[in-house]
Parts: sequence; structure tokens; C-alpha cells
Amino acid sequence: MNNEITVTPDEIGRLYERLTNEAVASGYHLNPDVELTKELVKGLLINEKRYGYWSCPCRLASGKKDEDLDIICPCDYRDADLGDYDTCYCGLYVSQAVIDGVKTIGVIPERRPPVVEREKSKSKTAKSSIFSLPLPIWRCRVCGYLCAREEPPEVCPICKAKKDRFEHFL
Repeated sequence: MNNEITVTPDEIGRLYERLTNEAVASGYHLNPDVELTKELVKGLLINEKRYGYWSCPCRLASGKKDEDLDIICPCDYRDADLGDYDTCYCGLYVSQAVIDGVKTIGVIPERRPPVVEREKSKSKTAKSSIFSLPLPIWRCRVCGYLCAREEPPEVCPICKAKKDRFEHFL
């Protein structure tokens, strides 16, 4: 029995176009190396079929969505990596400087904390406040968007991340 997960060129092409359009609409850029970018898109599709979500293709996923929320593409580390290194860890997203040929992509250090540190962080209680708020504050883990409401939005109005990418902020 063959357990290999396959994706078709059509699936890769559709997701590549979708990600390109979403990136442009949000002020981001996909890597101009189309062959590399489509391999990363293929990895996203394989992980979606394997786990049910777009786990970053350059990191090991646990297969448990709640443990991998920080590495669902676009990962929590994308913007910091773009700011510091002009590309995200896997190279899917790049800065305008890379697009313009002013900068080149180099080695990107891993920002994701080790499992032990992630577990410690999860066990901490929500941030406390010296004042009482009428509604909870929710923060998008992808772009930092904040909103005050009973539940987080179904989709982030800024980066289009889904509801499960929000964390209780205050």
C-alpha cells in the first residue's frame, strides 16, 4: 500500500495564484523564484492533506493543530524574519528589496522556540490588566491586528488568517 501523498500541478497552480493574489493585496511578496515557490506551495498542500492545515513546509509539524498554530502559513515569525532578513524562514515570502534585487536571500535562523519553551508559554495564564475591560481583546498571531469583542472574527480583516490564529490578548 502506497501512503505517499500526491498533489497535482493544477492544485499547485491554483494555490500559487491564490497566495500571489493574497500577498499582493496585503502588501507582501512571494519569492520571485517560481520553481522554488511552487515547491513550497506543494509542501503546504501535502501538509494540508496530511494534517488538515497548512503547516509551514520547512518545519516539523506535530500533527496537532493547537500545538502548531504558530507555524501555520503564514507563520507567526514571518514578519519578524522579513524585517530582519528580508525573507521568511522557508523563503516563501520576501521583502521588496529582494524583489528589486537589492538584497539576496541568505540563511535565516529559526525563531520558533523549542517545544519545552512553547509548553511553558502555553501554561502561563492570560495577561492580567490593572483595569477591567467590557470585552476581551483578541490579537491575530499573524499580523498583530487587535479587536475587542466576545469572540475573535472568523477571518482577520487585515491578513485573512482564520479565527483559530487569534489569541486572547487581554
